[in-house]
Amino acid sequence: MARELTQIIAHRGSKGTRPENTLPAFHAALMDGADGIETDVHLSKDGHLIIMHDEKVDRTTNGTGRIVDHTLAELKQLDAGGWYDAAYAGTQIPTLDEVVQLLIRQKFTGIFNLELKTNKIHYEGIETMVADYFNHHEVPFKLVYSSFYGKSIERLHALQPDVEFDSLFQTKFKTAKRLHAEQIIIGYHPDIRWVRRHWLLLPKVQLRPWTVNTERDMKFCYRHRFAGLITDYPGLAHRLRVQMQGG
Repeated sequence: MARELTQIIAHRGSKGTRPENTLPAFHAALMDGADGIETDVHLSKDGHLIIMHDEKVDRTTNGTGRIVDHTLAELKQLDAGGWYDAAYAGTQIPTLDEVVQLLIRQKFTGIFNLELKTNKIHYEGIETMVADYFNHHEVPFKLVYSSFYGKSIERLHALQPDVEFDSLFQTKFKTAKRLHAEQIIIGYHPDIRWVRRHWLLLPKVQLRPWTVNTERDMKFCYRHRFAGLITDYPGLAHRLRVQMQGG
């Protein structure tokens, strides 16, 4: 029986080659052969589920301030692509629904890893809104939730116990160990630097390290047959996987 391939999860889409967390980045990741998409969700001032990594729009748009202090209409006026390259000027900040609809149109059947960005701002009711969205939208892909904020994982698990949950962490994994012991999560998404030092000490869980961007780290993940890797460069990861794992 052939061993399973290490899954390639595109971090914020093809973040290394397109403006992160935009529709062009997600489309490029699919074209590059990614098995999964990782992205981040926040809430706007008027209660819309917004796809962006940072709590503020400053770094990846021509705007300023927190997402939670802007309405959807205000966020849609911002340029989320020009900072990366003039070719992407005018690219808009997407909503969760716009990303999901893109994946449906592309007949994507891989992993959709949605990180709730609740570790700094505890958006009131975001877990219920996310669960409600997916309870009312039939999707062809596998949904995976993750968060640095353990309470978000616990709340979502109560709302959608059949969905896969994974815990993110950089150095300490006390919360992750507890959630795994309670069978709330089944996998860890740790920093690749942490993994290189500690992976032999981890319990036998699904490992999908982040952010795996160098050939050296990609080869490390493939050699040890980790469940997956999260990368800004899904195209490079795919080429190396063909060489090392044959697919």
